[in-house]
Amino acid sequence: MKNIFNKEITNQVIKRINTLTPTTTPNWGKMSVSQMLAHCCVTYEMVYTDKHAKPNAFAKYMLKLFVKKIVVSEKPYAKNGRTAPQFIISDAREFETEKKRLVDYIIKTQELGAQYFDGKESHSFGKLTSDEWNNSFYKHLDHHLNQFGV
Repeated sequence: MKNIFNKEITNQVIKRINTLTPTTTPNWGKMSVSQMLAHCCVTYEMVYTDKHAKPNAFAKYMLKLFVKKIVVSEKPYAKNGRTAPQFIISDAREFETEKKRLVDYIIKTQELGAQYFDGKESHSFGKLTSDEWNNSFYKHLDHHLNQFGV
């Protein structure tokens, strides 16, 4: 798995994002490119904001038991997989706004670095290692950038 905390890898991901246009269409799935960018921002909103409610103890236990491995492992996501409700973006979004938000989040994450994230509490899964955070961040971005052919 590529390391999103590495500036070179971050720059590669941002370069891929910058090749998207407001009319880029997905190879699979129903999201528009603007919705996809907003969807990718949710991961970072859960780290850097209080926008999304944290799951209760039972829900967190179930997420750790059944979802955590899918999210933090190196195994790629399947096409058209299920997503948590807070990740569903059904309204129209402004392309440039969402692109800037996502790029800013990616840069902030890279600048904070792996050490910042090592042992950091996840919104849904408890404490994660920096490798688990990396896999979560990079795999999600890579999946959706591949979805849109970049």
